[in-house]
Amino acid sequence: MAGLRLGPLLRYVDGSSATVWAETDGPGTVEVRCPDGTGGSSGTFQVCGHHYALVRVTGLTPGTATPYEVHVDGERVWPLAREPFPSFPPSVIRTPAGDDRARISFGSCRWASPPTGEPDPVGPDALDALAKRIAADPEGERPDVLLLLGDQVYADETSDSTKEWLAARRDLSEPPGSQVADYEEYTHLYYESWLDPQVRWLLSTVPTCMIFDDHDVIDDWNTSASWVEDMRATSWWRDRVLSGLMSYWVYQHLGNLSPADVEADPVYAAVRETPDGTGALRDFASRAEADATAVRWSYRRDFGRVRLVMVDSRAARVLEEGRRSMLDRDEADWLRAQVSDDRGSYDHLLVGTSLPWLLPHLVHDVEVWSSVLCRGDKGPRWARLGEKLRRAADLEHWSAFPDSFAELAEVLADAGSGRDAPATVCVLSGDVHHAYVAEPSWPGRAEPDARVVQLTCSPVHNSIPASMRVGFRFGWSAAARGLGRVFTRHGGLGEPPVHWRRTGGPWFGNQLMTLATRGRSAVLRLEHAQEERGGVRLRRVMERHLSS
Repeated sequence: MAGLRLGPLLRYVDGSSATVWAETDGPGTVEVRCPDGTGGSSGTFQVCGHHYALVRVTGLTPGTATPYEVHVDGERVWPLAREPFPSFPPSVIRTPAGDDRARISFGSCRWASPPTGEPDPVGPDALDALAKRIAADPEGERPDVLLLLGDQVYADETSDSTKEWLAARRDLSEPPGSQVADYEEYTHLYYESWLDPQVRWLLSTVPTCMIFDDHDVIDDWNTSASWVEDMRATSWWRDRVLSGLMSYWVYQHLGNLSPADVEADPVYAAVRETPDGTGALRDFASRAEADATAVRWSYRRDFGRVRLVMVDSRAARVLEEGRRSMLDRDEADWLRAQVSDDRGSYDHLLVGTSLPWLLPHLVHDVEVWSSVLCRGDKGPRWARLGEKLRRAADLEHWSAFPDSFAELAEVLADAGSGRDAPATVCVLSGDVHHAYVAEPSWPGRAEPDARVVQLTCSPVHNSIPASMRVGFRFGWSAAARGLGRVFTRHGGLGEPPVHWRRTGGPWFGNQLMTLATRGRSAVLRLEHAQEERGGVRLRRVMERHLSS
């Protein structure tokens, strides 16, 4: 009989159905059972010798919390009987009540927590703290959904224990060294991250939406066309990137989709139609790596009167100099269509993108300046310097794609304007290992009716050197704005299409933001993970109304 290797993860949830993801240690039938007789089952599919199931649970009642168990071939495998799992409350599927309330928590950048009892070099994990709070009061406040905005695993920065595991498999003196090399090694990263008892229970009872960022594959993934050319010239890159995309599809992407979208997915059908779906999934990953337009990783979810449009700002890039854009044309058109569709049906628009749209002003100006240099406007010597700078300083956010930055500004302004405008338009991001709130204004055009804000929250569990903290603080200062103008003048750049100001932060530490909506009101909260005598907990450091 197969057992449970990883999971369960509660992923998509609506008023009457849910999807539960699991990995087993062999082929079998995975069944989700609820006490009221509802549930669902699915046979496993195989990729690279690993077995997975995505179970659709149907017949749920809106506005209820239904406990569930997981069985494999008739034997119960969840909840686990071993410690510490008996101390956790039952995993439940909470269905929305269909009212106008929603609570969305979000963050990014999570290193796996060390084994229990070992010191944590980057401080307490915000997800551990969230799990502890929910477990202590199962009927109390909890997110309706948790958005994980990138760097769920770190393929290029492995822990000491993972390095030891890798060294037992292969010679770490050969590239890619102590970074992961193939699908099997990616599975180890997910086990290390998601087998943490608190996080495992949390992911079994709070629905999640996910999107990748660079470290899910490699730092600065898809920075530029020359970066991709250099990576493709190495002996190890192809297996790495294909394994990264394959594992992302299995562990993260599938659960982002609605049951209808899963059933309509030709890749899902191809993987399930064969005893071993490795070839079909690798072919899919090869197409995705070769052509940004071949795959859409972005998706849309509606939570009552809140619309989330999660945007892929990594794999959808056009990198050819002179044509650079954060999103290919089809992807950009898709984003605009999701924002425009049935506008009056939502009160709050959330655009999730792992990379912040609005950055500290100095960082923004240097990124725009570097894009001009790399394009060749100042000649080949400056272009070479620009490329070196772009890679060394991670200059590859929205502002490094100036046309895309301006187009997103237009999309957000249009979304927030007019008779059917929502109350808020929020860009949710992570990546930069600190948290802040920034608010734009549009010189030369009427201001949107909605309140438009950039909400950045990172990391969930990571760190930032003291020098970078100083740098980010300086980046928001008046002196930094003056320095930024030196770069923009050298690049012959005009004013950006929006102006913006920081209205909150910067905050540093392991943290989560939560947006709580009720009708057209929205309250933003930031909480830090703190180690205290009774263990880790979340401490509120900011709360403010975005709309009322």
